[in-house]
Parts: sequence; structure tokens; C-alpha cells
Amino acid sequence: MTERIRPFLKWAGGKFRLAPWIGQHLPTGPCLIEPFVGAAAIFLNSSFDHYLLNDCNPDLINLYQRLQQEGRPFIDYCQSFFIPRNNTVKRYYLLRQLFNDSRDPQEKAALFLYLNRHCFNGLCRYNSKGKFNVPMGEYAKPYFPYKEMLAFYEKAQRAVFSCEDFTTIMHKARAEDVVYCDPPYYPLNNATSFTRYHHAGFSLDEQSALAQLCVELQQQGTRIIVSNHAMPETRRLYKQAKKLVYCDVQRTISADSAQRSPVKELLALYL
Repeated sequence: MTERIRPFLKWAGGKFRLAPWIGQHLPTGPCLIEPFVGAAAIFLNSSFDHYLLNDCNPDLINLYQRLQQEGRPFIDYCQSFFIPRNNTVKRYYLLRQLFNDSRDPQEKAALFLYLNRHCFNGLCRYNSKGKFNVPMGEYAKPYFPYKEMLAFYEKAQRAVFSCEDFTTIMHKARAEDVVYCDPPYYPLNNATSFTRYHHAGFSLDEQSALAQLCVELQQQGTRIIVSNHAMPETRRLYKQAKKLVYCDVQRTISADSAQRSPVKELLALYL
């Protein structure tokens, strides 16, 4: 059994635990297209010759591109921020401000990783002005994911990264390509909605637009799989898929552990 590759970022809604189940439903093809790549667990744990990996979060894509292009020297540079001196409240907020003000792509990428590993629950959230605003977490010694970043770097040589609208990326699919969509989860309620990992968010209208686009592209021969919460609203949203399948493994949603409840996963197969 091949050992799974763990993403180097913490990510709300990440698919590492579900990667084997999702992989069972992925068709084969020359290229996997991910319009919402997030922490990239499916990319890391799938076997395609080529990948087109997209996300609307420019900070995330900048990090991936710096790692892809610079490799070990960039990893070492990122590691330089993971020192005891920087694991204090004062330093965290100074570095968060530096990240928000920085115009240096390499510095901003390294600080994005620092924030991801030091902030509360690894959340990625921005205010209406596009400023990262997650408070500091409480970790005795935040883990630096050296081996995970190296594995990502090696596999990323087969990938192209982009930061465009999901509709633009999905229309780039060619015959035999496979599209895996992992949009921000359809909200269970206001308290558990983590859709603002980019300042523009992801609206319910966009959820509906994605579902409609899947129908249109399927009719043209594109093969698409979509992940989301298994709930009445998403069953209605994806009712035109060829098949809906559900995962027996449950995911807990909510930043507040006292409010967490199990939620099943749904895959809509437009195949």
C-alpha cells in the first residue's frame, strides 16, 4: 500500500483523510484540473501526468509557485521563521503585519506558511480589506513541515499553478481531462461557514453557478467530481449529477471544539 502524502499546510476542509475514498471515484486521464486546490491533498495523492491547480487565494498560489520554482533554498528560508523568538504574541502580530504590508513575493510566501502554522486552528481568513486577521494560536512548538514541502516540490514539477476564477479554469478542460472541484463548503449555518479564505468569499450564488457549470460541461464530455457537505441543500444543488455518493467517514466542522458535530461528505459525479 502506497503511503499517503500529507499536505504541508493546515486547511479547513482539507481532504487528506478522504483522499483514498475520493481517489476511488477519480477517472483516469492525462490531466487533473483542480479549480479549488486548497491544501492540495488530492493532487498529492493521485497519479496524473499533468496537473492544473488553481485557487482564488493569491497568497496560497504564490506560496506554491515559490516552492515549485525555488525548492530547498526556499524551504530553508521558510524554516528560518520557525524559531522560539517568533512563537510569542508580540512577534506573531508583528509578522502578521509584515505579511499584510509585504510586496516581496518570497517574503510574503514564507510568512503565509508561518501564519498558517502559528495562527488559531490554522485558519485562513481575511477582512473586507483583504488583510489576514486570524489571531495567534497556542502551540508550544509549531511543526515545520520540511519533508512535506519537499514532497510537494518534487511533485509540483508536473503542475501549473494559477489564480483565476473557477469558471475560467473549468473551461480549459480538454477531452479525457478530469476536473475535481472542492469549493468552500456549503454553509451548515453562520457559525460554521469558513468561506472567506479570500476577501471576496464564495457566495451561495456561486455555489449554484458551479453546479450549473458542471451540468453544462458534462454535456460537452467533461468529467467532473464535486465535494461538499452531504445535506438536503447540496443534494438538491447536485441533483443533475449522474450519481451522488456518500462517505462513511465523518468530518467535524467548527473552530470551536465545543460546537463540533459530525458531518458526512458528498461526492457529485458528473461522469
